[in-house]
Amino acid sequence: MEWITTIKEAIRYMEDELLTIKGPEEVAEHVHISPMYLQRGFQIMTGYSIGEYIRNRRLYLAATELVHTDHKVIDIALKYGYETPESFTKAFTRFHDASPSEVRKDRTLVKTFLPLRISIVIQGGSSMDYTVDKMAAFKVIGFSREFSVDTCYLEIPKYWDEVFKKYVSNLLAGNAPANEIEQAVFDNRIGEFGVCIDDVGESGKFCYMIAGRYMGGVVPVGMKVFEIPETTWAKFKCVGAMPEAMQTVNTQIWKEWLPGNIEYELAGKFNIEWYSSVGNTKDSDYQSAIWIPVKRK
Repeated sequence: MEWITTIKEAIRYMEDELLTIKGPEEVAEHVHISPMYLQRGFQIMTGYSIGEYIRNRRLYLAATELVHTDHKVIDIALKYGYETPESFTKAFTRFHDASPSEVRKDRTLVKTFLPLRISIVIQGGSSMDYTVDKMAAFKVIGFSREFSVDTCYLEIPKYWDEVFKKYVSNLLAGNAPANEIEQAVFDNRIGEFGVCIDDVGESGKFCYMIAGRYMGGVVPVGMKVFEIPETTWAKFKCVGAMPEAMQTVNTQIWKEWLPGNIEYELAGKFNIEWYSSVGNTKDSDYQSAIWIPVKRK
């Protein structure tokens, strides 16, 4: 399915099933795409997570029902997915900046949130520097944690700082590995890759690995090995200080490259960030890359 068509169909499905939909996984299953890719692309293109979109639409419709009917607040709360009037009132007030009773008295307080309309806007003149390469399967080893798509842009850089401070700082100081974990970090060049893996975590989350190419040997407690299957990769070059340079290119991929691409579409349930071992990550000429698994249409 074309990327723009996928997003439009996701919105149509959410609107049709607004009162019963369970979450992003249900939407992703309907449009036959990885939940991680759908949530990431949807948020980049619209500015809202799928969860936010569903919640905001429900709260807007709840407000219109409040001002146009005499239905009880508890009945409206239950209809729009809230178990108690208290939880509904809290969410409603946060969204509309007014309580249900205030909105019922003054309909001008309703904050409008209509269904999204998606279209392609052609602007600028920049091109993306990328290559398409087919690679054999390989294994990576590293540290992993689950993240929410909603907060990953903020939380993953903090995770890198945490891991490097705990396991890499001694090596960067020029010292020999002091323990089994540091030896694995040294031998496998942990930090070369950041790997996003979908469908392995809790609902609404994905697994992120700070990893290196697995060269064999001991896998210390606290680390894991993951096999990347044979894949055709679209590799996008990033130049600039981290994490801004990579986040900028990532946004371009979802808003510009995928919607207008006539050759390739997404494949697989993972993607890779590659980091050069040369230079400082804060330098303006630092090089990194984003690898997206693709297949020909």
